[in-house]
Amino acid sequence: MRLLFAVVAVFLAVPAMCAFAAVPPLLPMEDFFRNPTNAAFSISPDGTKLAFARPWEYRMNVYVRDIATGTEKRITSATERDIAGFFWKGSGKIVYAQDSGGDENFHVYITDIDGTNVKDLTPFEKVKAGVLDDLEDSPIHMLLEMNRRNPEIFDVYRCNILTGELELLAENPGNITGWMTDHDGKLRVAVQTDGVNETLLYRTNESQDFHELMTLNFKETFSPMMFAYDNKMMYVASNLSTDKAAIYTYDPETNKTLDLIFAHDEVDAGSLMHSKKRKIITAVTYTTDRRHYKFFDSEREELQKKLDEFFPGVEAVVADMDDDERKIIVRTYSDRTRGAYYLFDRKDESMSKLADLSPWLKADQMAPMKAITFTARDGLTIHGYITLPVGVEAKNLPLVVIPHGGPSARDGWGFDSEAQFLANRGIAVLQVNFRGSTGYGKSFWLSGFKQWGRKMQDDVTDGVQWAVNEGIADKSRLAIYGGSYGGYSALAGATFTPYLYACAVSYVGPSNLFTLLESIPPYWKPFLDMEYEMIGDPVKDKDLLTEISPVFHAENIRIPLFIAQGANDPRVNKAESEQIVDAVKRTGKDVVYMLKENEGHGFHNEENRFDFYRELEEFFRKHLGSR
Repeated sequence: MRLLFAVVAVFLAVPAMCAFAAVPPLLPMEDFFRNPTNAAFSISPDGTKLAFARPWEYRMNVYVRDIATGTEKRITSATERDIAGFFWKGSGKIVYAQDSGGDENFHVYITDIDGTNVKDLTPFEKVKAGVLDDLEDSPIHMLLEMNRRNPEIFDVYRCNILTGELELLAENPGNITGWMTDHDGKLRVAVQTDGVNETLLYRTNESQDFHELMTLNFKETFSPMMFAYDNKMMYVASNLSTDKAAIYTYDPETNKTLDLIFAHDEVDAGSLMHSKKRKIITAVTYTTDRRHYKFFDSEREELQKKLDEFFPGVEAVVADMDDDERKIIVRTYSDRTRGAYYLFDRKDESMSKLADLSPWLKADQMAPMKAITFTARDGLTIHGYITLPVGVEAKNLPLVVIPHGGPSARDGWGFDSEAQFLANRGIAVLQVNFRGSTGYGKSFWLSGFKQWGRKMQDDVTDGVQWAVNEGIADKSRLAIYGGSYGGYSALAGATFTPYLYACAVSYVGPSNLFTLLESIPPYWKPFLDMEYEMIGDPVKDKDLLTEISPVFHAENIRIPLFIAQGANDPRVNKAESEQIVDAVKRTGKDVVYMLKENEGHGFHNEENRFDFYRELEEFFRKHLGSR
């Protein structure tokens, strides 16, 4: 199955900057947050055309380019909202997704590659739709998922892309949270939940009913990744016998886990890479300080060696291939550059540049991102990254810690626009993979359960203290800023460690965990009991949620606060921001509040990003004395 929507998102001593490194010029804020020149390149299955995203009327739209002639045509005309993602359907059509004002109720559209015959395949209000399988071997059908019948669950439909006709293929009985097809596009696997236990369902063919294979608590992992190319065996990620998730082969007919494919002692296994043409798996990825590969196939390993030789000093990844696996889209990047897209022809080994993403940003003016570790107060090892300004001594700097969202996620090595923007302003940036982050094994993830505002927050605090003890950060010029869960962490930092930070910024962050859990999108309801175990039950853990919800402790906030929110956010309702703003104002303190009426969970429209980061820059200049 081809990639579907191409999206348009060991202790290392920190060295002092070299004395001869020049302080880079103060670059315009807009340069860090402008739309890229071009992005998300993908190649048609027949290898003759490219699809990519490019700004038009300040929105990212889809273009198609003929490789032989170089002629281009814009095929979408979005003016209110960026095209969220797109992929090829055959070599003559493009499928793309778009929501309205950030509500995340995505519609699935299809158009011919000349921009004609545009169809909304899911023209339903307040319905969230997505593509389950593009059925690349079928010229006229795809499989879609929609919560049209019931907003809490997703049914599977077979869609005729020519007529728009929808045929209900699988009706969700009310407890299925995921579906999976085989390489022939047959619906063979489902996952159901009772709230905290997940059951793996399977059938040999679509004429059969699903039957149960195993039931596990959601704290354990046994996740089908893909069928083997015989459509019988499966590859699964499992941590049932180990702390770190490893990849195995699995026989669903006998319900037996078979051979270990890959495991790592320090981190979970990542994604599987495979060749449809040769019908084999080729490699697995895993992430320690940065992404690495374990190759199973000499041909794919040799390809990577060639790409690394072409692009020394940066990461070179395969973004897409044509069906012959001859023409390859290559994406380069590093911690100091957003990089570029290239087209590589394996037959004649020619490499041609397609586009730099942000040519106005020069790598030698950007700051390196260094992996770090430190020991939390209870002895747990915590990993993270620090980005230091170029051309100045790494001593007594203003510092902003940016806890990541999720919180079941992690930060990784690579170009980070926010970190580079702040470093250009003379600010050190710390990113902490606190307990509860994913990728570091089951125990590390579970250690974050019911630790919002507690040990998870202590890890962030301990990271900041590490930077102070190392002499990097000036203890009088510390700030905390984050989005989503990171926004909660920023509010928790301002509330529960009020004398640590000089200021705090919460971006689409929850302030009241009771109302957060009450106002989740309907399609998250099947996971609500899991959220209760991870965060806290509003009834059983009432005292806990009251203790760790910043809105109930606003009188503790003594530092300047900046809140930003999207009015249409389906995940963190705008009431989350309004509650804390009102609570702080009732204490007699001022708070900067930015509300964007045409945004959701984060600001995606370019002009809104500019407004936010312009205010952020001024806020940090005023309260941290940044450059």
